Amino acid sequence: MALTLPLWRPARLSPVLPVLAVVGLLALPVAPGGDGGAGPADVLSAVVVVFCAVRLLRARRRPLTPAAAVILGLPVAGLALAALHAVSPGAGITGLGRYLQVFVLVPAAVLLLVRDRADFRLLAWSVVALAGWQGALGVHQYVTGTGASYQGADIRAVGTFGAADVMGMATVVSFGLVCAVGLALGRPAVRERVTAACCACALTVPLALSFSRGAWIATAVTLTVQLVLAGPRRAVRIGAAVVAAGVVLVGGLGVGTAMLQERIDSITRVTDAPDQSVTDRYTMWAAATDMWRERPLTGVGLKGFPEYRDGHASLALSSGSDTEGAGAAFRRQPLLSPHNMYLLVLGEQGLIGLVCLAGCWLALLVCCLRGLRRTRAAGGRGRDCALIAGGLLVWQLVDFGYADIGGPSTVLTAVCFGLVAWWALVGGDRLGTGGQGAVPPRWQPEGGGGGPVMTTTAPCPSPVPGAVRLSVRGRRRAG
Repeated sequence: MALTLPLWRPARLSPVLPVLAVVGLLALPVAPGGDGGAGPADVLSAVVVVFCAVRLLRARRRPLTPAAAVILGLPVAGLALAALHAVSPGAGITGLGRYLQVFVLVPAAVLLLVRDRADFRLLAWSVVALAGWQGALGVHQYVTGTGASYQGADIRAVGTFGAADVMGMATVVSFGLVCAVGLALGRPAVRERVTAACCACALTVPLALSFSRGAWIATAVTLTVQLVLAGPRRAVRIGAAVVAAGVVLVGGLGVGTAMLQERIDSITRVTDAPDQSVTDRYTMWAAATDMWRERPLTGVGLKGFPEYRDGHASLALSSGSDTEGAGAAFRRQPLLSPHNMYLLVLGEQGLIGLVCLAGCWLALLVCCLRGLRRTRAAGGRGRDCALIAGGLLVWQLVDFGYADIGGPSTVLTAVCFGLVAWWALVGGDRLGTGGQGAVPPRWQPEGGGGGPVMTTTAPCPSPVPGAVRLSVRGRRRAG
C-alpha cells in the first residue's frame, strides 16, 4: 500500500457555468416593441449546445444511456414529420429549430453539463436570483405606475420583458418560487432552508402583481404537490399557516387592491361571464381542434396555426390584443397561437406529434417520482433536487394548459427541462449507487500478471484545506 500526497491544485471550473450565463442574460432588458426573435440568451444557448458537443468529442465517451437517448429523442420524430408538412420550407426550418432548442438540444446539454447535485442546486439558486431581480423590477413598476397597461393603468408587473411578453416575468418568478420551495422543504441546513423560505415568500408578491391567472393556477397546483410529496403532516401544518396568513392579510388588514381581487374572482367565472381575452382563447382553442380534425395524424405543419386560423375561427375572435406601457407605445399584437401548448401541438403536429412530445414528458414525470422514492431510501439525500425537478415539470405541464412557448423567457423553460431531465435520468439513479459524484472502482490488468488491480481515489477525512488525497493500490491474487 502506497501513500501519496500530491500538491494542491486549483479546482477546475464547473462546466455548468455557461448555463449560468444563459440564465444571467435573461436579466437584461428586452428592446421595447421587439419582434420576438432570438435574443442574447437564445444565442448563448446555441453556444452552450456546441460547447457541450465539443466537450463530448474530446472526452470520447458515450453521452447518454440508451433509455435517456430514447426519452429525449422521442419528440424528434413528430417534429420532423410536422416540418415536412409546413406551409413553407422556411417556416418548417424555423419551427423545427425552436422546438429542438426548447425540448431536445438545450435540455440534453444541461443534462450532460450538470455533474452532481451541487451543480443542480447552483442552477436552482441562479433561477431564484433571476426571479428575485425580475420580481423586484415588477414591484417597482407596479408602485411607480411604469408597468404594462392593465385596465387603463400602467401597473402590470412585467420586469424586463416588456408589454409584448406579459407572461415572461410571471414565468420566471414562478420557476424561482418553485425552486425556492423545493430548497426550503428538502435542504437539511437550517440557514439555507430559512433563506429559501424567505425568498419564496417574497416572490409571491410580484407573482400576484403579474395579474397572470394561468401562472397563479399552475403555481398553486405545483406548491400543493410539493408539500404533499414532502410529507402529509408538513403539508397540513404549512397549509394551515398559509391559510391563516391569508385570512389575516386579506380579511383583517385589507391587503390587496380591488383590481387584484377582481382578477382572482374572474378565475371562477371564466365560463359564465368571460372577458374578451378569455373569449379569444376559447375561440382559438376551437380553431386548433378543427385543424386537428382536418388532419388528425400529421396536423397542418409547424408554424401553420397563423395561416389556418382565420379559416377555422369564429367571428367571436378579435383582431388582436392591445399592448402598451413599460416603455413601449400602443401596439395591436396579433394572436398567432392558441395559448394552449397541447392544442398547438395537436393542431400543427397532429396526434403523432402530441403522442411523441407528451410521451417524453410523461416518462420524465415517472422517472422523477421514482427518484423521489429513492431519496426516502437514501435517508433524505437529494430530496430538494427531487422536489425542484418534480415541481418544475408539474408547473410546466399545468401551465401548458393556458400558455405555449414563445418570447425571451422560453430559453429558461429549456434550462428547467434540462434540470428535470438530469434528475429524472441521472441524479435519481445515482442515489442507489453511492450518491453524489461517487466514482466506482476502476479495474485494470496488471502488466506483469497476477490478477487485476483495483485503484480507488477517496477524499481525506481531514478538514484541513488543500484537498489531500490518498491513493490506495492493492493487489488481488488469483485463487
